[in-house]
Amino acid sequence: MSQVPPLWTTDALARAMGGRLTGSPAPAVRDLSIDSRTLEPGEAYVAIRGLTHDGHAFAPAALERGAALAIVSQAWAATAPPGAFLVVADPLKALEAAGKAARARTAAKVVAVTGSVGKTSTKEALARVLSREGRTHAPPKSFNNHIGVPLTLARMPAGSQFAVFEIGMNHAGEITPLSRMVKPDVAVITNIEPVHIENLGSIEAIANAKAEIFAGVEHGGAAVLPRDSRFFDRLARAARAAGIDTIVSFGDHEEADVRLLRLVLSAECSTISARVMGTDVTYKLGSPGRHLAANSLAVLAAAKLAGADLAVSALALAEMRAVSGRGERTQRRLNGDSFTLLDESYNANPVSVRAALAVLASTGRAGQGRRIAVLGDMLELGAEGPALHAGLAGSLQEAGTDLVFCSGPLMENLWKALPAHMRGAYAATAADLEPLLVRALKAGDIVMVKGSRGSRMAPLVENLKARYPLVASEDLHQGAA
Repeated sequence: MSQVPPLWTTDALARAMGGRLTGSPAPAVRDLSIDSRTLEPGEAYVAIRGLTHDGHAFAPAALERGAALAIVSQAWAATAPPGAFLVVADPLKALEAAGKAARARTAAKVVAVTGSVGKTSTKEALARVLSREGRTHAPPKSFNNHIGVPLTLARMPAGSQFAVFEIGMNHAGEITPLSRMVKPDVAVITNIEPVHIENLGSIEAIANAKAEIFAGVEHGGAAVLPRDSRFFDRLARAARAAGIDTIVSFGDHEEADVRLLRLVLSAECSTISARVMGTDVTYKLGSPGRHLAANSLAVLAAAKLAGADLAVSALALAEMRAVSGRGERTQRRLNGDSFTLLDESYNANPVSVRAALAVLASTGRAGQGRRIAVLGDMLELGAEGPALHAGLAGSLQEAGTDLVFCSGPLMENLWKALPAHMRGAYAATAADLEPLLVRALKAGDIVMVKGSRGSRMAPLVENLKARYPLVASEDLHQGAA
């Protein structure tokens, strides 16, 4: 069996980062980490100075856990005890330099994904699809900011054949430097919606900020754009202005290059017929939802542009499963029976909430079960926030929602807009809402939980999972027999 080559030799990493080695570091590193708690032996620890913690404080602990070396600043090393260090001017800048060096040494086809909604699920679908074709590198989580992107780049093995990156932003100007680091061969924009509008001021400004992804696209590269968006022409102009000649559109629109022809939604999956750049294909998507079906069109477009086989890519989409925080569906034990938990707690905005409600609506109820929406505040919506929250009342009714539980000052606007028979409970915080929800739960219920990260809905979900054990798949099969 051939041995897997190291991610970096220590000397090569030192050259890439422009630093000097001290002590007795290992000759090579198997990975890079910015978290001493999860670091594995043989990895290099990068001491990043964050908003609340300075990673240098954990460098000694990282070495005790078996780190090959710790990447630290000159200022810190000057007063630190001797150790196996790679001393640099600034660890974050050094990480960026290593990321650029990793990009320069690979021949991988690189895809970068941005958009207001669906970045992570699209990135994960692309990684699964491309891994059918060859060695594919992608971040394990939403590493889409000024730290996560260079970290993902620096962790890219030299022999990668494909790579997928997610690029996010909260303000204008953030995507440009990240795109120039990643240098994508294919840039994907999933959609443009009023997310982070509080920071950017208008949805037009959001479209312009997302279009920054074109800044780093390699010569001869391509852009994949949402044809149904009212900003399609704006995005296409920006792509052309950046020197991109190949623009592939996706959506329902009759002029879309990758066009949705037919969609059959069910509680567990979707069946899709599409015309992909002139070729008709029918495939299953392992996660339900119209929004995921739309993004699967972008996945097939990007995969084909990256050189993947269309038929193989379409087959791979059947294996997609929703993950924790992004539509994960589990059965939880309750009073000798069970209820369904739909975990959408990772983040929220008006578009993604409505998409989650559509999935809730498509989920069949068992016995006397009810469709229950548990909603926390949608943040960064600016002055329109109260009205956008209240405006969800109609969507909840259209989705056939039986009860709504709300937490947070913004969600109080929705609570007041709901008819009395739909009001489950309201509380100021998710923690205060949890016991009210627990008292109301009944066997057969379908409970969908969603909110922005700051609304603390994810801990509520974790508490529900801890309180109500998972129903094993074999138990489900026995119950259906």
